[in-house]
Amino acid sequence: MTGSHSQSKLGRTALAATRLWLPVVIAVAGLVAILIGHGRPSSTLAAAGVSLIIVALIVWMINWMFRMSVESNRDREREEQARQYFDRHGHWPEEGP
Repeated sequence: MTGSHSQSKLGRTALAATRLWLPVVIAVAGLVAILIGHGRPSSTLAAAGVSLIIVALIVWMINWMFRMSVESNRDREREEQARQYFDRHGHWPEEGP
């Protein structure tokens, strides 16, 4: 039981790191690069910083789209269970007989 609990905690930590902290770290690195490059458009370092900020947004959006996909699958599963209930009982679960 303890091994399962620690694995689940490790999984949640890894998930939080991927969903939140990875994009934040990438964006902060981008901001630092922009600051070191003095924000000049001709600075390669500043351009790399802007690119890193864009990458951070992409990582965040991919994580967001994945969460929406998982939630959509849960909605489909709930709908399928409700349909099976309807087939067995002749009414929807939230409706009375």
